[in-house]
Amino acid sequence: MSAIAAIVAGSLRNVPDFPSPGILFKDIGPLIADPVAFAAVIEHWRARHTGRLEVIVGIDARGFIFGAALAHALGTGFVPVRKAGKLPGPTIERSYDLEYGSATLAIQVGAISAGQRAFVVDDVLATGGTAEAACRLVEEVGAEVAGIGIVLELAGLGGRPRLAEWDLETLATA
Repeated sequence: MSAIAAIVAGSLRNVPDFPSPGILFKDIGPLIADPVAFAAVIEHWRARHTGRLEVIVGIDARGFIFGAALAHALGTGFVPVRKAGKLPGPTIERSYDLEYGSATLAIQVGAISAGQRAFVVDDVLATGGTAEAACRLVEEVGAEVAGIGIVLELAGLGGRPRLAEWDLETLATA
């Protein structure tokens, strides 16, 4: 296990029977609350991507936490991809299936310039639908998905194959 994987894994809290009976929820709250662990995640991605990216795209909602901090560390812009109806102005939307239903994500038209290299960030990779929808939105506005950064991959839910066309880095696997 890499050092960053050990930090992430050691900073998670297991919450049994959340959000429903039989589910073991992996809570990243303790990771975000620990300034050393949180800084290690941001520094890991900063070191890997300095000079390679022009914008960080954070997925609603915990991707905002990691994405905004990373954008600050890299000196790039930050663009949120939000749930439908949460962004003002003209948006582009994409619907997708989740392990428990469906949802729609949106990005503001003009938030990313055509040709910009974007790094898409989120906290957890489950079935891959959310990250795939975000990447498709980035491409639809004319930008390039230069990579995807995920803090924790839930390997048993099989999301990785949906993201095979992009450079995917998950910091830890459960």
